[in-house]
Amino acid sequence: MNAYEKLLAARADNRATAKDYISRLFLDFVELHGDRRFGDDKAIIAGIGRLGRIPVTVIGIEKGHGTKERIARNFGSAHPEGYRKALRQMKLAEKFGRPVICFVDTSGAYCGMGAEERGQGQAIAENLMEMMGLKVPIISILIGEGGSGGALALAVADEVWMLENAVYSVISPEGCASILWKDPTRVGDAAKHLKITAQDLLSMHVIDRIVPEGIGFAKICAFLKIQLINTLNKNRALSTEELLNRRYERFRRIGCNRS
Repeated sequence: MNAYEKLLAARADNRATAKDYISRLFLDFVELHGDRRFGDDKAIIAGIGRLGRIPVTVIGIEKGHGTKERIARNFGSAHPEGYRKALRQMKLAEKFGRPVICFVDTSGAYCGMGAEERGQGQAIAENLMEMMGLKVPIISILIGEGGSGGALALAVADEVWMLENAVYSVISPEGCASILWKDPTRVGDAAKHLKITAQDLLSMHVIDRIVPEGIGFAKICAFLKIQLINTLNKNRALSTEELLNRRYERFRRIGCNRS
């Protein structure tokens, strides 16, 4: 599959969403609501559960299934209160020593007038800053689209994983084509040059692992569960100082050629 074909696969109507992964991977999941400032954003699911025997905080950007649910969840485009809800749960995870697992699937943060009035840019920036210094392990998994700052706001992590046919980009290929060539029909060219695929991003150290997709959803979840438990156990054994230093160095390596 080329980059444009992967983009279409990442946006497919029948693609599994964050809610699907949460229900399959975690036991006793309890969703927690609200940012304690404005309201509850249904585009982001956040709560606590168990991964095997490990208590974890789980945060996912949810697009929804079907027209009615997708409208209710704003098609996975979160408002600032969604990112503040996510951060509130991350800080609670830090307080109680729970690792954080994030599922990312969004075309981008919502850019409507209300979101801007309530501080969309600041909410995203606060997440970037706080996640870099969060004193518990964080793993972020790109399960569909990873669009711009709306995705990055939940992807400052010790490890960033990406499904084989997911995409991750600073701008949508349509937006890129419109800006560069004044021609949105050149979306295929934009997708190719943006390097949005998991294979491209792994080579540039933007992500750390590619999760295979051609094995069926049940097997994907089984694979993820094993890898998440192993990685969390490894990171939980680190001192706080070593954990944070490794996270910092991970982002310093982005763009370097692999040896």
